[in-house]
Amino acid sequence: MGQLFFFFGTLRDPALLDAVIGNSSHVTLTPAQLPGYEVCSVAEGPFPTILANEEAFAEGLLVAGLRAEDVSRLDYYESAFGYSLHSKALDDGRQAQVYFPQPDLWTPDGPWSLTDWSRDHGRLSILAALEVMTYQGTKSPGEVGLMFPMIRARAWASMNAEKSIHGARTLDGQVTVARTRRPYANYFALDEYDLTHERFDGGTTPEVMRAVFRAPDATLVLPYDPVRDRVLLVEQMRMGPLARGDRVLWQLEPVAGRLDPGEAPQDAARREAFEEASLQIGDMFSVAEAYCSPGNSSEFYYIYVGFADLPDTASGTGGLISEQEDIRSHILSFEELMAMCDRMELANAPLITSAYWLARHRSRLRAMA
Repeated sequence: MGQLFFFFGTLRDPALLDAVIGNSSHVTLTPAQLPGYEVCSVAEGPFPTILANEEAFAEGLLVAGLRAEDVSRLDYYESAFGYSLHSKALDDGRQAQVYFPQPDLWTPDGPWSLTDWSRDHGRLSILAALEVMTYQGTKSPGEVGLMFPMIRARAWASMNAEKSIHGARTLDGQVTVARTRRPYANYFALDEYDLTHERFDGGTTPEVMRAVFRAPDATLVLPYDPVRDRVLLVEQMRMGPLARGDRVLWQLEPVAGRLDPGEAPQDAARREAFEEASLQIGDMFSVAEAYCSPGNSSEFYYIYVGFADLPDTASGTGGLISEQEDIRSHILSFEELMAMCDRMELANAPLITSAYWLARHRSRLRAMA
């Protein structure tokens, strides 16, 4: 029969199991219990851990039929999160292999429900698992574990992409991807595609290679005080100008940051405004939902203007020490902002876009205030 396994957590979801091992049609899954243990949520993420409890029974699935390759893939996936196999006796006396976390790795946080997890986090976790498994053989589980926040953020961007509202007057054409490669992945990723696509004349292009920078979605907000008629800009050193050889490495920008998995763009904008400039954002107004550079990047922007109280004391320094941020904020009058746009002294496209949107809607916003 081979080794038996006991799954108590997210691997009980058939779609996630398929994402990890590739195909589970040859695997047999039957309900089972592990005595002396209970399954709990963890404070650090939407997944469970398992704890000793002499009075409890952990509900799960008895898994039979796993092949050596399946176990290798499971080991890779689970060890990325600090889980390893231990042999345990089930309630019927049979021995099964169970993935247990390292001691004290996670913080227990109440009961855990597979149904709730599948509804709230299943799709995101499946997309993330598909990326995780592409690194088997090229990156260690520890490396993948460090990358996992950005992996999940890219998965969230893919889910957001399904709800995009743009696309009017464009071709709904066919793109056929023959091969993909990922020559680089760390905080960001770089993908290469061999593809063909439909032409406007109805034909098809020859196969071409295209590269794309893969990044999570980002939110940006220009804080605006409609009473004082002024804005707040933030300043920090930026890698783009450094890589380009720009003489100006510190850039003026709107408040900006990446969307955490499951986070709405407006919520992310409010969070970033507080983290970067200690600001509370009031009413928010959508400026644009747009790619930063669709020819070579998947990065997608949700851009806002947001009401904020901006006295002279609002400027200063901020940023999260945990993210090595060093940020200085500036208060500018609306007229100063537009004069800088006219003199081409600003090099941040979302900031310039927000400034011109504000110029168009400023009278309405001031009347609202």
